[in-house]
Amino acid sequence: MHYDHVTGRRIPGWLFAALGVPLLLATALLVGHALTGTPAPTPVGAGPAPTGPASPRPSPVESVPPAAPAPADLPVVTYDPAPRGFPADPTPADTRQLREGARPDRKIPAYDAPGGRPRAFLAPTINDVPLTVPIVERRTGWTAVLLPSANRTVAWLPEGGWTTVALRDQIVVERRTHRLTWLRDGRAVHTWPVSLGMPGQLTPLGRTFILGRTPPPQDVYGGVDIFALGAIPDDPDAVPTGLRGAHIGLHTWYNDDTLGKNVTNGCIRLTRAAQRQLLAELSPGTALVVVDRR
Repeated sequence: MHYDHVTGRRIPGWLFAALGVPLLLATALLVGHALTGTPAPTPVGAGPAPTGPASPRPSPVESVPPAAPAPADLPVVTYDPAPRGFPADPTPADTRQLREGARPDRKIPAYDAPGGRPRAFLAPTINDVPLTVPIVERRTGWTAVLLPSANRTVAWLPEGGWTTVALRDQIVVERRTHRLTWLRDGRAVHTWPVSLGMPGQLTPLGRTFILGRTPPPQDVYGGVDIFALGAIPDDPDAVPTGLRGAHIGLHTWYNDDTLGKNVTNGCIRLTRAAQRQLLAELSPGTALVVVDRR
């Protein structure tokens, strides 16, 4: 039973090992490799109503709320838990594919609503890994993205300072059936069995995404790189004190004996062959959604 993650500021990353074997603490740096009117009656005494085509009614112009200036001392979203005050993802269990991501070109402010309050900055990298966040909604002048280092939370970005990138892939994880499905362009490519979080440390439900990857620090990870996700434990106090602040991970293990069981500290564990294939195909920003049942 284990929990895998990469930490933030002082130490590049710590990874959990299995429950029942010594807890493995090893540093690992994230590396880059992700909206007819009815004509008026003719007044009494007036002449006949004019004939010919009616003039088109003007379409209402959508108002674009301005972006309030962001104070320079706002916090920057890092690998540590994200600042509070951002809104909840309105559709966290939505399994429709997110086909676009936002990649910051510079440090950009993130708001709690269109025209709302700036709460934090998103930087171009987290732990030196280029950041791509999936786009979940667009409104005139504003774009909502999944917030890194938070669960089921979005942030709103004004125009400018970021680039739109295409996202072809998606991962759907079903907790009740312990099944992971990789989709490309909306079509299922492959399905594998997975191990998930134990009671009290369940794999968090909802939409998240691949934040980056890290080399395996110990042999128990099967010698295969690990994906760090944007999600964190739903209950940080449920993990060992020295390992709090971890992110959920997607990785393999040194054996496949526990596939299909709830035995991890929240991570998603699959076979080495499956992990190698995903590492070769998926890019940062790829959306991953965990549902009870698809």
